[in-house]
Amino acid sequence: MYFVYIIYNEEADKFYIGQTDDLEQRIIYHNTHEFNNSYTSRFAGHWNVIYKESYSDRTSSLKREKQLKSFQGRQFIKKLLPR
Repeated sequence: MYFVYIIYNEEADKFYIGQTDDLEQRIIYHNTHEFNNSYTSRFAGHWNVIYKESYSDRTSSLKREKQLKSFQGRQFIKKLLPR
C-alpha cells in the first residue's frame, strides 16, 4: 500500500506533499529534523498530517503526488489548511 500525504506545520505556516509506503515512519522522519538538507527540517515546529490517500501501486501514488503539486492541486490544498 502506498500513500500520498499532505503535512502542515502551523508554526511555520508551510505544507509539504509527499508519497511513501510507510506513512507512520515517514511522519516520524519529518518531525525528527535529523536530515538538515530536507525541506521539512528547515522549519521549527511539528508537522501534522492534514490529508492522505492510499493506492495499491507506486505509479498511481506518484501520479497523484504530481497532480497535488500542480497549481490546481495547490488550490485544493489551500482549502484544507486551518485558518
